Amino acid sequence: MKRNYKILLLALMLAFASCSFTTKTFEDPDKDKLLMQLITYVLEEGHYSPKEINDEFSESVFGAYLDQLDPFKRYFYASDIKEFEAYKDKIDDQLKNQDLTFFNLTHGRLLQRLEESQEMYREVLANPFDYGVDETINTEYKKLAYVKSKKEMKERWRTQLKFSAIANYDDLISQQENTFSDKINVKKMSHVDEIDSEGINENAFVETEGTSEKKDKKSLTELEAEARKTTLNSLNELYDYIDERKREDWFGVYLNAIVAEFDPHTFYYAPEDKERFDVAMSGKFEGIGARLQKKMDVVTIIEVISGGPAWKNNELEAGDQILKVQQDDGEPSVNIVGMRLEDAVKLIKGPKGTDVILTVKKVDGTIEDLTITRDVVELEEVYAKSTTVVKDDKKFGVINLPGFYVNMEDYKKRNAATDVKLEIERLKEEGIEGLVLDLRNNGGGSLQTVIDMAGLFIKEGPIVQVKTTGGQKEVLRDKDKTITWDGPLVILVNENSASASEILAAAMQDYKRALVIGSKQTFGKGTVQTVLDLNRMVRNNTSGDMGALKYTIQKYYRINGGSTQLEGVKSDVVVPDRYSYIALGEKNQDNPLPYDKISATDYKVWDHNIDYQKAIDKSNARISTNEQLKLIDDNARWVKRIRDKEEYSLKYDTYKAALKLNEDEAKQFEKLTDYKTNLTYSSLPYENELMAADSILKEKRDRWHKALSQDVYVEEALNVLNDLRGTYSIKKVVNNVKE
Repeated sequence: MKRNYKILLLALMLAFASCSFTTKTFEDPDKDKLLMQLITYVLEEGHYSPKEINDEFSESVFGAYLDQLDPFKRYFYASDIKEFEAYKDKIDDQLKNQDLTFFNLTHGRLLQRLEESQEMYREVLANPFDYGVDETINTEYKKLAYVKSKKEMKERWRTQLKFSAIANYDDLISQQENTFSDKINVKKMSHVDEIDSEGINENAFVETEGTSEKKDKKSLTELEAEARKTTLNSLNELYDYIDERKREDWFGVYLNAIVAEFDPHTFYYAPEDKERFDVAMSGKFEGIGARLQKKMDVVTIIEVISGGPAWKNNELEAGDQILKVQQDDGEPSVNIVGMRLEDAVKLIKGPKGTDVILTVKKVDGTIEDLTITRDVVELEEVYAKSTTVVKDDKKFGVINLPGFYVNMEDYKKRNAATDVKLEIERLKEEGIEGLVLDLRNNGGGSLQTVIDMAGLFIKEGPIVQVKTTGGQKEVLRDKDKTITWDGPLVILVNENSASASEILAAAMQDYKRALVIGSKQTFGKGTVQTVLDLNRMVRNNTSGDMGALKYTIQKYYRINGGSTQLEGVKSDVVVPDRYSYIALGEKNQDNPLPYDKISATDYKVWDHNIDYQKAIDKSNARISTNEQLKLIDDNARWVKRIRDKEEYSLKYDTYKAALKLNEDEAKQFEKLTDYKTNLTYSSLPYENELMAADSILKEKRDRWHKALSQDVYVEEALNVLNDLRGTYSIKKVVNNVKE
C-alpha cells in the first residue's frame, strides 16, 4: 500500500507539476548531480518493475558502461580496469549520494586514451601491412582480455586495422582487375575491323595494348598503401565526430547504462535526443526541410525533403555546403564551418514563418546567399500510404504503416489512426475487395492510435489490457460503433513488428477479425512507456535543459489474457524470411521484463462465417512448394552461419579464398533479387495529382510499387485475401446497424 501511495503521488506530480524539485534542494546545483537524483527518484517510484539499487545492480552497470565506452577493447588498459574496479560495487552508493567520482574518473581516462589512440592508429597505418603472414583475428571482442602494455595495445590496433584494411585492399584489387579486363575487351573489340581489313595480327595487337594498359595498372604495393589511406580517412572522420562530443554527451552514456538495467526500453534523452524522438513520433518538425551531414568540417546537404521549404525554394540541392547562417532579425552571420553538427542544426532550424539566410557553396563551386522561410516539414516516409492491385480480376488494397505516429501537441491534428481510416475510405472508393495492412518493421508508437485503429475493423469492444505494478488491470476499449472496413483483412508482420503493431495484430487475431501472416513471432515487446520532460520537475532551474526520461510504466496484455512480452504474436501463417535464424526480438535484449498472463476480458469474436482454417491450409500448401520461399529459407540459414563466424584470416590468399567461397555460395541466392510477380500496383487518384507536381514523390512511389511487385510476402497475402474472399460472408453494417 505504501508503494502504491508513492506511485499515486508521482502521478499527481507529473500531471500537475505541483511538487517540483528546486535546485535549492540540493547541496550542489551541478546539472549532472541533479540529473542523477531526478532519474533515480523517477525510476524507483514510477517504473513498472523497479530494481533495488544495490551492489548487484552496481556491478551490472559497471560492465555495461565499460562495454559501451570501449567495445573493441582498444582504449583502456588492464591497469585502468583494475583502478575502475574499486567502484564496481559502489555505483549504487554514488547514485544515492549524487557522487560523480566514478564517472569523472572514467571520462577523464577515456579522453586521455582516445588522444593516445589517435597517435597510435596513425602510427600503425603509416607502415605497410604484410598480407603474406599467416595470422588471424577473432571478432568476438567481448572475449578479449584488456591489454597490459602499450606494446600489446599497439598490436591490438594493428590486427584490428589490418582487418579493416584487408577488406579495402581486396576491393581495390577487384576494382582494378575488373577495370583492366574491361579496357582490354573494349580495345580488342573496337579494333576488330582494323585487324580484318589491314591484316594486323590480332594477338600481337592485344599484347601491345595489354602492355600499354599495364603501365597504368597500380602495383600491389600502391594498392596496399591506398587501402591503408582509406582506413585512415574513415578513422579520422570517426575521431572528428568523437572530438565534437561534449561532457554532457558522455554523461548521457553513463546515465543510459544505469537506466537500461531496469529494462531495454527505459532511456534517458539528452535535449537534442528528445527533439529527435519527437520528430520520429510525429513525423514533422519546423525548419528548412533538408537532411544534413557533417563531412570533414563542413555541413553538407544530403537530401532536400520533398514538399519542404527548401524544396519549394528550389535553390538547394544535395551536395551543397552550408558555410554561414544568418537569422532574419539582422544578426551577423555565424560561420558554421567546424561547428558541431547539432549546434549548426539549431541555428538552421527555427519557428514556422521566420527567415534564415544561408551562405552556401554550391556543387559547382559558386557561393550564394539563399533566403529560406522556415515552415512545418512533414516526413512523408513516416506516414501511412496505400496502393491498389488487381489479382485474378479482383482489386485489393495495400496499406503500408511505418509507425503509430501522433502529433505530440494535438492528437486530433494528425495521427496514424485517422490517416489509415482516410486511406481505407479512399481504397473503398476504388472498389477493393480485400485489404492488406503491412506492419513489417513497424516498431510501434502511440498507444491511443492503435486503440483507435483497431476500432476501424470492429464494431466496438476491448482492444488491449494494461496493468501497473500493484494496480488493477485496465481494459482499453474502442467505443466507436462505426466500422470503416468490414471486408477480408490480412496483417503482415515480421520479427521487427513491435509494441503497438503487436497490440493491433493480437487484437485482430483474438477477435478472429484478420489473419496474421509473417515471421514465426513478432518482436515481443509487451510494455508501455511514457516520456517525462525532466524540466517539469525542477523549479527555478538554473542548470539548463535537463532532457527527458522514457521509462516503462505498464505491461499490456491481449484481451484473451496472454502477454506479447518475449513471446510476441504468433503468425497464423508462418512465412520464412532471411532473419528466421538470427537472434532478434525482446528475448535477446538485456534486462527484459518476464512473460506472464492475466485473466481474459469479455469480448465477442467477429460476427462472420469465414473459413480461416481453409485459407491457412491453402496458404501453407502454396508456401511449401514456393521455390522463392525455399531459397529465402536457405539464405537465412546461410546468413546465420556467416554471422556466427568469429575467426578471420589476415593472410590475403587465405582471406581471399574464404571470400571467394562465400561469394560462390552467395551466387545461388542471386535469384532472390530477380523474383518478380505479374502484379502491377497503382497509386490512388489523389496521389496522382500530387505526383504531377512532385517528381520526388513520384519517384518514391514508383520505387515502392516496384518493390511490391517483387515482394513474395505481399503476393502471398493477396493470395490469402483471394481465398478469404471466396468464403467471406458477414452481415453488412448500414447506419451503424447490422442487417
